[in-house]
Amino acid sequence: MSSATTMDALPVAARSPTGGAGGADQLTPRRLLAFVAMCFGMFMAFLDIQIVSASLAEIQAGLSASADEIPWVQTAYLVAEVVAIPLSGFLSRALGTKVLFTVSAAGFTFASLMCGLSSSIHTMMVWRALQGFIGGGMVPTVFASAYLIFPGPRQKYVAPVVGLIATLAPTIGPTIGGYVTDALSWHWLFFINIVPGIIVTAATFMLVDFDKPDHSLLNNFDWWGLLSMAGFLGSLEYVLEEGPRYDWFDDRTITLLAIVAALSAVGFFARVLTARVPIVDLRAFLNRNFALGSLFSFVLGIGLYGLTYIYPVYLAQIRGYDSLMIGRTLFVSGLTMFICAPIAGQLSQRLDPRYLLMSGFVLFAIGTWQMTYVTSDWDFWELLWPQIFRGVGLMFSIVPVTNTALGTLTPERMKNASGLFNLMRNLGGAIGLAAINTVINDRMDLHLARLHEAVTWSRGPAVESLANLTAHFQGSDAHMMALKQMMAMVRRQAAVMSFADVFLMLTVLFFGLAALGIIMKRPAPAAADAAGH
Repeated sequence: MSSATTMDALPVAARSPTGGAGGADQLTPRRLLAFVAMCFGMFMAFLDIQIVSASLAEIQAGLSASADEIPWVQTAYLVAEVVAIPLSGFLSRALGTKVLFTVSAAGFTFASLMCGLSSSIHTMMVWRALQGFIGGGMVPTVFASAYLIFPGPRQKYVAPVVGLIATLAPTIGPTIGGYVTDALSWHWLFFINIVPGIIVTAATFMLVDFDKPDHSLLNNFDWWGLLSMAGFLGSLEYVLEEGPRYDWFDDRTITLLAIVAALSAVGFFARVLTARVPIVDLRAFLNRNFALGSLFSFVLGIGLYGLTYIYPVYLAQIRGYDSLMIGRTLFVSGLTMFICAPIAGQLSQRLDPRYLLMSGFVLFAIGTWQMTYVTSDWDFWELLWPQIFRGVGLMFSIVPVTNTALGTLTPERMKNASGLFNLMRNLGGAIGLAAINTVINDRMDLHLARLHEAVTWSRGPAVESLANLTAHFQGSDAHMMALKQMMAMVRRQAAVMSFADVFLMLTVLFFGLAALGIIMKRPAPAAADAAGH
C-alpha cells in the first residue's frame, strides 16, 4: 500500500512504532510535565469562553451595562479568538512553541486580572478581546504538541486527554461560573486564572523544548494576509454573533460588516494562494483525513457550543433559574465526559473509528431528540438523560475526529493544521449559535401567532383559564393583571415550542452526520500501515 493511499484512510492510532507525527525518542519526563502545564493553559482558555455565560446578569449589574452591551463580554472574546487561532500556526513556527506559549500564558493571565478589575463595560470589552486573542494562541499549540511529541503507541492516551479538555472546559464553564459568582463575586470568574496562569507561564518557560524557532519566517510576514484574515474572520464572527439579535441585514452595521467580511475573504484567499509565505497554509485540506476531520469538528462545534448555550437560556428564561441553580443542573454533562474519556480512548483502539464516530453522533441525536418533548416544567431529572447522552456522544466523537484530522499529518504541517482544525470547531460553534438564535426568534413569532389565534374570547378553555387567574387577584385591576399573566404564559409556551424546534433541527443534523460515516473508507490494518511507512 502506498503512503498516499494510507493517508487517505481514516487513521488508526499506533500505526507504527513512530506513527503520527511523533517520534519514539521524543517523550521524556521533562516534556511530559511541560505538556501537562500546557494542557492547564488550554483548559483556562477554553473555560473562559463559557464561564461568564451563567453570570451575565451579575456582570451587567456590576458594570452598569445595558442589555445590548452585556453580550459583548462573550462576543469580544470570541471575535478576537477566532482571528488568533489560525495565526497561531505561523507564530508557532516562527517563534517556537516555548516563546509563543509562554507569552500567551503570561498575557492571558494579565488580561484576566484586568478583566476582574474592570469598572465599565468598555474596559471589560477591551480586556476580554485581548484575553481571547492571546488565549486563542494557546489552544492549537497544545493540539499540535500532542501529536508532535507523543509517539504513535502513546497517542491512544493523549488524544482522549486533549479531546476531554477541548469539550469539558466549555461544558462545565457555566457550572463553575455559577458556583464562583454565588460564593464570591463575578470578579472571581477572572481572578481564578491568576495563580494557575503564573504557574503555567513559569512551567512552560522552563520546560518546553519541543522545537526550534525559525525567525526567518518573520522576514516574509504577510501583513496584508493578516489584515484580510482579521477582516474576514472578525467581521464574520460579529455578523454571526449579533445578526440574530438585530434581524440580520435589516441592521446597517450587520450589513456593512457582512460586506467587509465578503471583500476581506476574497483578499484573504488571494493572499494565501499567492503569497511566498502565506499567513495560513490551506494545503492541509488536500489531505482527505484532515478535510473529513475538520468537517466533523465543525459540526461538533455546533453541538458543543450550541447546547452549552441553549440549556442555560432555557433554564433562565423558562424556569427562572439563577447562575448557581443553572450550574447545579448542568454539571451532569461534564461529569459524564470525565468518566467516558478513558473508555473512549480504549474503544478508539479496539473498534473501527468510523463506528465510534457514528455512535457518538447517534448518541448526540438521541439526546437532542429527547429534548424535542421539552415542556415548561422540565427540571434536573428531565434533563438528566439528554445531558448524559450529550456527554457520552461528545467523547465518542472527539477522539476519532481529532485522530482523523491530525493523527497522520507530517510534523511540518502539524502546527498550521492544528490552527485550522480548531478554527473549524469555533466557526461551527459561531454558525450554530447564529442558526439557533435565528430559529428561536422565527419560530417564536410563528408559535405566538398560532397561540394567539387559539386564545380568544370564543374559546371556552381560554375564557375559563382567564376567570381562574382573575380569581387569584384582588382589586379593581384584577382582570388586567390576570390578562397580563395569561399573555406571559402564552409567550412562555411559545418559547418552549421554539426550543423544541431547535432540538429537532439539531437531531436531524446529528443523524445526518452519523449517516455520513457510512461512506468513509475503512481504515487500513495496522500491519499494512506499518509497511506503508
